[in-house]
Amino acid sequence: MKLRHSVWLTMLVACLAFATGCSSGSDSEVGQTGNSRTDDGDADPGDAGGAATGDVPTTSSDEEAETPEVLLEPFDPPTLAELDATAEWEDQPVLDSMELLRQRQQGETVSATVEEALALRNDSDEANAKILSAMGRLPEDDQDVNWDATMNRHLLGDIKSTNPIMISATAEFDISGLISYGLFSFDWTMTPFAAKETVVSWQTSKDRMYDKVVMRDDCTWSDGTPITAHDVVFTFKTILNPKVPVPAVRSGTDKLRWVEAYDDYTLVYFHKEPLATNVGNIGFPVIPKHIYEESIKEDVTLQDSAYHIQYENAPVVGGAYEIVSRARGEQILLRRRESWYMHEGKQVRDKPYFKEVRFRIVEDPNTARLALNSGQIDDLELSAEQWVSQTDGDDFYDQNVKVTAEDWTYFHFLWNQRSPYFGDVRVRKAMSYAFDYQEMLDKLCYGLYEPCFGTYHPNSWMQPEMPKEPIRQDLDKAEELLDEAGWEDHDGDGIRDKDIDGRNVKFEFSIMVRQDPLRVRICELLKFNLEQIGVTCNIAPMEATVLQERILNKEFQASYGGWGSGADPDTSDNVWATGQGRNFGSYSNPEVDRLFEEGRKEFDREKRAKIYARINDLIYEDQPSTFLFYRNSFYGFNRQLRGYNFSPRGPYHYGPGFSSLYQAAD
Repeated sequence: MKLRHSVWLTMLVACLAFATGCSSGSDSEVGQTGNSRTDDGDADPGDAGGAATGDVPTTSSDEEAETPEVLLEPFDPPTLAELDATAEWEDQPVLDSMELLRQRQQGETVSATVEEALALRNDSDEANAKILSAMGRLPEDDQDVNWDATMNRHLLGDIKSTNPIMISATAEFDISGLISYGLFSFDWTMTPFAAKETVVSWQTSKDRMYDKVVMRDDCTWSDGTPITAHDVVFTFKTILNPKVPVPAVRSGTDKLRWVEAYDDYTLVYFHKEPLATNVGNIGFPVIPKHIYEESIKEDVTLQDSAYHIQYENAPVVGGAYEIVSRARGEQILLRRRESWYMHEGKQVRDKPYFKEVRFRIVEDPNTARLALNSGQIDDLELSAEQWVSQTDGDDFYDQNVKVTAEDWTYFHFLWNQRSPYFGDVRVRKAMSYAFDYQEMLDKLCYGLYEPCFGTYHPNSWMQPEMPKEPIRQDLDKAEELLDEAGWEDHDGDGIRDKDIDGRNVKFEFSIMVRQDPLRVRICELLKFNLEQIGVTCNIAPMEATVLQERILNKEFQASYGGWGSGADPDTSDNVWATGQGRNFGSYSNPEVDRLFEEGRKEFDREKRAKIYARINDLIYEDQPSTFLFYRNSFYGFNRQLRGYNFSPRGPYHYGPGFSSLYQAAD
């Protein structure tokens, strides 16, 4: 049945602004989980936007697996002497990520001087390579660094929480990466290691059932209290408390059987089974036991009580920086913590290059670009239009440079399968066939982004050897699928409808989207495309923290957003496996679940790659999301900044990440 408009309209749309918020990393990303990151959830609360007229409720209490009452079973661990007598311990790497980068750069050929790089316009791959080569170098001498500098970083919106175990979105990684304490990190190749800043030694049993870590004894919380193994154990138990709202950090951590502190600085992680992913499961951030041990008994949310609000605004932290002031919706000011790099009068860790880091919250992308040009902020993730046409003049280059690099981030329309519309795979495929990808890529994204055909990036080691062809617009196919699924125009009003439980339901739904010009334009294109096949799509722009809250509660029908890569492909388990904490669309495929189980039990990387490639293909076949595009990193940096390098997670979310950046001395 053809409901398509007979006349094609011209879509006069422009990719006005697009930014996911600054990615971040602390000194070497100590304490970061390496999980996939949603790029939403980094703006102030606000109006959530209205639901579509005639919407049917999107939640159903009996359709989703409930969180177990107990996630941590009682366990009586053996003594350390018993473990040492039976386990065959194998040493694992304890590394300094800054030293790793220095070693890498020693073997690299520098293709331009700083002066030559600053004179270039980034208008070619050759120019981009020269700029990155020159501007990414670490300082050769301490005198090259302005140690009193403040970096003004852009933040697209305010954060939901400063508590590191509550992180989920990119903006929260930005802050947590600088203030949180942890024991593990990974480099720009996603290779994990224990962080030399916090760890003396790390050993794994030959049977892969135990990890033993000896912590450094010269780390303190910002209130002067020593950081000990007891903090790690307390954090583990807190994360495994099903009443604590930490779905992102819990994913992976819940694969552990136990964590035991044998003294103040010796830890053993007990695994439920030998898995290739166990190293990722032990990399959770740590919170101070002495701050939360009693208060969690009164307020398990860690955020509602007056006591927790106090520590939300002025947290006790274990990282290189501490929060000194916070004006919600405006800025968050961090200051270098002397007790991080000094202990009992001696320097014990590298001194962070910046004295202060001020996160300026600027939600409007055009305002942010003007702030970059005027020097009010020192970095900005650029939209496609900003890269092509708004950062090519003297007003930009007088103050800044720009660079681009590969980024394993993809964007999509997410379909909530608990809604009355999207539980049927035929309907989800119809949505995907209806969309005009070429219009989006060529006109909205200026030809800078690549079409997406699944959850893993084409250059990642787990991508299928023979990737599927991306879906292309086919309105006839979309209509056929909707007809097969029973969505037809039964009453002749031009809108498809269907009888559901004795009630006539119009195919009219809302799609949530963050208030960002490009995102809204892409949703407008979807709306226009769906109108041609008799489906009504209402666009509900909203501020990001509201959107995040709605998604977490599964109070939506469809949404637009993006996912960044985790350090291991298995981290996407919490997005796609049945009943997992960030499987917001309630997708379920038993074969995908089985393959995730198989993948984490396989230690051979080539065999693992084939398993995750199959997962990718199955997900793409089911279309729980309409996969849109992979987005490279496009950044503008102030001309005084040096040391920025990139990983598949951008310039910040890896080791050393932010730690390698510095401001050049005058």
